[in-house]
Amino acid sequence: MSKQENPQAADTAIPDHIDPTVARQYPSLAESTVSREVVYEGRFLKVRKDVARMPDGSTNTREFIMHPGAAAMVPIDADGRILIERQFRYGPGRVYVEIPAGKKDPGETSLETAKRELVEETGYRARRWAHLTRIHPAIGFADEVMDIYLARDLEKVERSLDVGEFVEIEWVTLGWLVDELRAHRLLDVKTQIAVHWLQRFDDGSLPWPTFDL
Repeated sequence: MSKQENPQAADTAIPDHIDPTVARQYPSLAESTVSREVVYEGRFLKVRKDVARMPDGSTNTREFIMHPGAAAMVPIDADGRILIERQFRYGPGRVYVEIPAGKKDPGETSLETAKRELVEETGYRARRWAHLTRIHPAIGFADEVMDIYLARDLEKVERSLDVGEFVEIEWVTLGWLVDELRAHRLLDVKTQIAVHWLQRFDDGSLPWPTFDL
């Protein structure tokens, strides 16, 4: 029997991504996987086309991007300034202001990714780290998980951008970032989230996390 005739049998090597506890916790909402297939595999992204069973027993097609995961960081200097990047993003076709970030390499923890990407993209190394939050940036069409960290006690080191990577860096104040956010010019979601957290820390409504990583 061919793969097309029996996709379930052909796809057993593809791990299922749905936590079985979800079905027990949300029986009227959770979906389950009937069959799964990788229909595209690029340099680091894959596209899956699954058949899923709905809570009412019917089936539906689900297409989503498989992502290796990512980490982002907010580098903060002794004066409280924040290091941001400007980078052209090909998909939307424009330059964005962002906090530094990058995808996880195989076998890396998210903290290891954050430390590596900070050096590679900005030429700084941080001695103290704190976990800020975890986000799922595109829940409608991707399985990406991103951890965001705060980084302090920075030292200048050699920068090592990837081939084909062009990034400008700049130190800015939190006030500048808030102004950009309010003017609807800060469009990157991870950076918006980080700025909202930083505002709460700055005004005292939330305590700073412990820098113990």
